Amino acid sequence: MGNQSRWQSSWVSQRLTRASPATFSAYCIVAAFGTYFCMYAFRKPFTAATYDDTVWLGIGFKTILIASQVSGYTLSKFIGIKVVSEMPSRHRAATIIGLIAIAECALLLFAVTPPPWNFIWLFVNGLPLGMVFGLVLGFLEGRQVTESLSAGLCASFILASGFVKSVGRGLIQDYRVDPYWMPFLTGLLFLLPLLLFVWLLAQIPPPSAQDEALRSKRLPMNGDQRLMFYRRHAVGLTGLLGIYVLLTIVRSIRDDFAVEVWQQLGVDDRPAVFARSEFWVMIGVVLINGLTILIRDNRTAFLSSIGLLCGGFVVVLLAVGGHLSERLAPMPFMVLLGLGMYIPYVAFHTTVFERFMAAFRESGTIGYLMYLADSAGYLGYIGVMVVRNSSSAEFDFLSLLLVASVTVSLLAALMTALLTVHFFATLPRQRSTVAPTHHLPED
Repeated sequence: MGNQSRWQSSWVSQRLTRASPATFSAYCIVAAFGTYFCMYAFRKPFTAATYDDTVWLGIGFKTILIASQVSGYTLSKFIGIKVVSEMPSRHRAATIIGLIAIAECALLLFAVTPPPWNFIWLFVNGLPLGMVFGLVLGFLEGRQVTESLSAGLCASFILASGFVKSVGRGLIQDYRVDPYWMPFLTGLLFLLPLLLFVWLLAQIPPPSAQDEALRSKRLPMNGDQRLMFYRRHAVGLTGLLGIYVLLTIVRSIRDDFAVEVWQQLGVDDRPAVFARSEFWVMIGVVLINGLTILIRDNRTAFLSSIGLLCGGFVVVLLAVGGHLSERLAPMPFMVLLGLGMYIPYVAFHTTVFERFMAAFRESGTIGYLMYLADSAGYLGYIGVMVVRNSSSAEFDFLSLLLVASVTVSLLAALMTALLTVHFFATLPRQRSTVAPTHHLPED
């Protein structure tokens, strides 16, 4: 009851408990979107520079920097399996601020440390940031409107990646900021908005009794509970994680080397090009994934989300085919490719794991599932970076993106078909109001 009385002491929280679903959803989306959007200003702006004046050990320096940050980010995902799934709700907001403060300090040290040794600080930068998404998602899960809230949250990392690249590129081209100082200065620009959005996020009240009845109660999970959960669903979860790994690899290639890909497409790397392409991707992905809120039956919604994964892979194949046949110009090609990648990627964040928990009537947190998926996904991406150890100045990133896109889409589509058969047979046929069968102790 202590947790509940804390919520009631906030005037904003009291108003939110009485707000209409539309007002409540709008507030939550703004708070979550703003928080994670600002986080990207501390993570992604360095990718707006090419760092092609430096090659170390025969490897392009940007490749080293990306691999370093992704390594820290990946380790953070493994740590987050425990930290995020066990985090009490009352500590989430303060933890978010503390993690981002560490990341910004690392960017300052990146600026003042001579290359190539400053790559170490991007590892430190990625180490705390990997846990932010799960902490933000913890405020949104387990609600009747979780899909729309999560879609709004996911819109942030679709749009923010291109936006902060545009800001970073603008600082370099328009204000002659040194590329090594640019990431730190970009973070400073977003510091005050970040604090505001985290405060707004902290005012969101916990799920109502009706939310818990329609979905399932969400509680922290200790190590034994996580292990038993995975054993109960080992086959299905392993297949879903495999698809997520493939998605993470190809999405990260498109995202981290966007500057180089656009250049190879023959498009001038003006700052606005990144934000413009990702804006249209965001609109399409949010609308498509947010509509799953209209499906009330959890079993139907979960199976529909599996079908949505396959639909995204088909879009990717159409985009690649359109580019190779020269029927798509660079901008529609990159928008369509991003749409096909982000539809299934965001579906995992909005619907797949949320409705998985609800359909199987599991009490726990989707933070555990997301961090299992993210840790495996980013580990796979590091493997790709290690294998592809050529100089970034000479490597054909466009060809890598095309080959990876086709390979991932074909493999993932096959895995999706097999999973559809598996889940159709194993998902319980029951109404969403049935009481949970697996209970976890209150935190």
